[in-house]
Amino acid sequence: MRANQKARTRQAIVRAAGALLKRGSKPSLDEIAEEAMVSRATAYRYFPGLDALLSEAAVDLMVPEATDLFDAQAPSDPFDRIALVDDTFDKACRAQEVPLRLMLARMLERSIGRAADEPPLRQNRRVPLLEQALAPFEPRLGWTRTTRLAQALAMVVGTEGFLALNDVVGLGENEAREVRRWAIDALVAAALSEAYSPG
Repeated sequence: MRANQKARTRQAIVRAAGALLKRGSKPSLDEIAEEAMVSRATAYRYFPGLDALLSEAAVDLMVPEATDLFDAQAPSDPFDRIALVDDTFDKACRAQEVPLRLMLARMLERSIGRAADEPPLRQNRRVPLLEQALAPFEPRLGWTRTTRLAQALAMVVGTEGFLALNDVVGLGENEAREVRRWAIDALVAAALSEAYSPG
């Protein structure tokens, strides 16, 4: 429960920074804390400094809420829904690549010697979107397998998949998308096969 509260507080700070950025100015930490209705000390506990917070807020602005992404016009086919999530994160990573890399560099620095009870280092954006994308599969997979599949897909969709295929493998945009889609299809096929296997 305490971990959930910390995650909500962190999200509130990021969203407050994003709201102020959308108004066209670079806010101070005091302004962000006031917007988020937390103390300056609380904001500092969650972020090492203003630049780290603003970098994450810039990325966060590119990722919609699940209810906005999966509105009435969203596809009903689960594979198309997962592809929609993948496209959303791919566009966000490419559009905000510099802030994203700065954010990750600061997060990696903070992760050294981090205590277990400290506030979360990153906001979990992708799993709620993936769970919503997989909702049509839940009657076949069950809640446990659907949740596990969303967690597995989170290794492919989003920042880590983007950076691995870009920096490590050296793929271009279209090739990287094809490889991610192949991995997505393989994970979904494995989950469905497990669900229907006898015994």
